[in-house]
Amino acid sequence: MEVWLIWYMVLGFTLVFSSHGLNPACECLIYSATYGKEYGRFSSPDYPRTYPDDIDCLLYTFIAGSTEIVEINFRHFDLHPSQDGCLEGDYIRAYLDLDRAHLTDLTEATGILCSAVQSFPHLLYSSGPFLVLELHTSKRPKNANYSGFVGTFRFIDTSKYSMPGSSFGTCDYQIIQTGKSGQLYSPRYPSSYPRNSRCTYTISARDGGKVRLAFEEFDLQRGDHPCLTREDVLRIHDGPSPLSPVITILCNQGSNAEIISSGDTLYLEFSSTSHWPGHGFHANYYFVPRTEILEYSGIGPAVSATRSSCDVKLSSEVTINGSITSPGFPGHYPPGTSCQYEFTATGRQRVQLVFTDFSLFMPAQQPKDCEGVDSVVAYVVLDGRVEKIDSYCGVTVPRPIMSNGPRLLIHFIGVHSSRHARGFRAKYLFTANFGISGGEQVDDKPCAFRYRSTVAQTGHITSPNFPGLYPRDTECHYFFHGSTNQRLRLTFNYFDVEGVHPCDLASASDYVEFSNFMGLDRKYTRQCGQMASGLVVESERKFFRVTFRSNDRLDGTGFNATYQFVEQPTLPPTTVLPASRSTLGKSLQIFEIEKKILHVHSEIFIFDLKHFFLN
Repeated sequence: MEVWLIWYMVLGFTLVFSSHGLNPACECLIYSATYGKEYGRFSSPDYPRTYPDDIDCLLYTFIAGSTEIVEINFRHFDLHPSQDGCLEGDYIRAYLDLDRAHLTDLTEATGILCSAVQSFPHLLYSSGPFLVLELHTSKRPKNANYSGFVGTFRFIDTSKYSMPGSSFGTCDYQIIQTGKSGQLYSPRYPSSYPRNSRCTYTISARDGGKVRLAFEEFDLQRGDHPCLTREDVLRIHDGPSPLSPVITILCNQGSNAEIISSGDTLYLEFSSTSHWPGHGFHANYYFVPRTEILEYSGIGPAVSATRSSCDVKLSSEVTINGSITSPGFPGHYPPGTSCQYEFTATGRQRVQLVFTDFSLFMPAQQPKDCEGVDSVVAYVVLDGRVEKIDSYCGVTVPRPIMSNGPRLLIHFIGVHSSRHARGFRAKYLFTANFGISGGEQVDDKPCAFRYRSTVAQTGHITSPNFPGLYPRDTECHYFFHGSTNQRLRLTFNYFDVEGVHPCDLASASDYVEFSNFMGLDRKYTRQCGQMASGLVVESERKFFRVTFRSNDRLDGTGFNATYQFVEQPTLPPTTVLPASRSTLGKSLQIFEIEKKILHVHSEIFIFDLKHFFLN
């Protein structure tokens, strides 16, 4: 049955949202689930040809069932933009929070959609059964051909998305183990979460068990900005309260992370202040008994129907360090060997593997990417899928390896055998410091370190796991605190961060970011790619932030830098001038002028007027 679609005139209302008046008569398209499908298609008039000028008001009204919400997905969006803002060009007002299927004088739009705004989500959700889009077009130049928009809609039943456990307040949940697993959702899911949300989720296992959390969907904000500067974030704490150490902070799209508690409780804290909320998140939680070894779920290749006798499972619950070897090491390994070494960390720990000996048989004709020969292959879990980090073969000792989360799998394949090939030996460590030495690790962020001049005037910082490949999908911060007259000088001795300038989302780049503040600082450009040593970055204030962020694509070996807190020359701090001075008939009184010199690119005198009165 086709979707119920009618045209009709809505008379007698004026929408008060901006200074632009509306024609009291609006043409209207209605898409309803009452007599039709639960999904369909909508578009601008005459799509894909250019839509008409001067459409003062065309309403797209979507009416779902009483327990349903409306999902809108713009597949194509091309409206005539204006340099003077959305309301001066062609635009759509979106109404997502309606309690009825029509608009009144008091109805306020959720937001404006136009081609000049790139940040609005192309996937929209109503908070209830009703959603309205209001199209307005202007008088365009004759040669301005814009194709308009086309999208799909569907009606989603919300009755199956109920939160378990006890609710305290409007959005605080406590989940205590009653079964083996369950599901949790962002507020209003599967609709978009509301602005200015704050929700907490406490998940507790019984009898000393652990909590494992795996995200089915995670969609907050588009882009690749650090979570430190994001408006919508989910913080996951390893413990029962917001004072517990932070395992991870999630803020972008597709962050389908896996988290395992080190104790019996996880505490989740979600907050949102963005103008365009995302779809939200949906996670599965599992209660793992204390006696049960945490299993992998299909990670790595299926090499045989039965497990090998040399397969090993290693958990940080048993030991935090040790070593693994190939069978028979340091003697030769037998042909046809297949061994899997599975590592499981908890809390904010990562798995670091450092090879100390490596000697695998290599035929005369060396293959590409170690295919079909004796090799060691490393796998991690990224956004819910298994990804290969790299393959290693021959006699070159691999660089250190680090997991991006609690899971790491090493697969050893011994196709051949030789009395000259003794296999490998590697040391493993479950570590919470990401392989970064020096500085004071900060508990309220998963990977953050503080460097104070009162502790050390000089030192080194490195990317995670340096000189090995840095872990994917990782964000680390380095906070520098100098004294009042100090500035920071950072000299990079090595720099290899995957990406191309301008190091943004479009180029899928990892990057290093600099700022004189906790927030963004446009005085500094992002850095990525490979650079010769000697890159120098200087702060303009006593505080300085360095942020490293990697995505889930490719890898680099990161960076190594030397930092130094530099004293700035100062003149005598206080100069007392005459109490009053006549200037242009005014009485100018100045008490106390501090003169300071800042080294940016040259010496600049800055006068800080403590007291300034003009009478």
